[in-house]
Amino acid sequence: MDPIIAATHSDPYPYYAALRAESGLSFHQGLGLWVACSAHAVAAVLAHPDCKVRPAHEPVPKAIAQGYAGKVFGQLMRMNDGERQRCPRSAIQPGLEMIDAETVSALVRARLISLSADGLHKAMFMGPVCVVAALLGFTPTEGRTLSELTADFVACLSPLSSPAQLDTAHAAAEHLNGYFVERLSAGDHQSPLLESILQRMADHEALLANLIGLLSQTYEATAGLIGNALLALIRNPHLKGEMQRAPARISDLLTEVQRHDPSVQNTRRFVSAPCEIDGASLKPGDVILVLLASANRDPQLNDNPDTLILDRPARRSFTFGAGRHQCPGQTLALSIASATLSEILTHTGALDQLAWEYRPSLNGRIPLFRER
Repeated sequence: MDPIIAATHSDPYPYYAALRAESGLSFHQGLGLWVACSAHAVAAVLAHPDCKVRPAHEPVPKAIAQGYAGKVFGQLMRMNDGERQRCPRSAIQPGLEMIDAETVSALVRARLISLSADGLHKAMFMGPVCVVAALLGFTPTEGRTLSELTADFVACLSPLSSPAQLDTAHAAAEHLNGYFVERLSAGDHQSPLLESILQRMADHEALLANLIGLLSQTYEATAGLIGNALLALIRNPHLKGEMQRAPARISDLLTEVQRHDPSVQNTRRFVSAPCEIDGASLKPGDVILVLLASANRDPQLNDNPDTLILDRPARRSFTFGAGRHQCPGQTLALSIASATLSEILTHTGALDQLAWEYRPSLNGRIPLFRER
């Protein structure tokens, strides 16, 4: 086991605990990078001004730098620091925060969901993107197309993707851009969310890229949140009945699952200047693997951290980031996941008839279901 393989291991949490017992921040010789695993070290790295989201010499991964996906990647607020991060965030976050849960629930209820493996895949991956597309003023038919294009585009975000997948990602990015150009030019005032963003953001190119980013962020992170909540129900059968009797508890389950078994297990930071963090001296060019999932289970952050506790007092979590790069769509993601899980639980199919494996990834923990 190593800190990267851990993301898709059946149970990485004992390994994370062993890492924390040794050191909060240490250098991993095999991987050639620093590993932050304690709550204190993770918080310090995420807050440090010299820990950037991309290396200075490679703002866009070389594998995609010459294509359209690279053009989009270079504008994404989550892949930038400074003004190129703050400006899109300040334009997009207020609109996301004004979306009410009932609007999201109505959009989720409009979709057909089944407990087949294929049905769950669509509910986890395609459904959330369709919801965001609808909030941005697209029709249901356009939403389905956008979800398929987003599935292709996210390949550019993974180092595991093949050259063919990257070529498809470039084409998908260009098509997504075209859909948003048409949506913006329609001027039909169908989307309060889009109107809100437009009022705050003048940079047209950055706007288009970050609208695509909304879909790509929704695609993977929300899918993992829904999938890991389903696993919690499979592993704790009594919770399924509790959720069905009291649907309001679904939001409590999701809030705890995102801490206990998060879909984003780690992220990276790149040191831009000499600095000292958690007693370690770092130099420019150093890479830090930030184990968010390990920090979530640090007893210094949460009492009894390995237990799934729906009514956990003073819950703390790094899953949606922290500080300047905290995810602006956290509330929306939880609303979509809650509405989707609620719809899934209206069906009588047996979740325990499903098998699963984790989607290949270096940082994501997203179950893919299949029938036994």
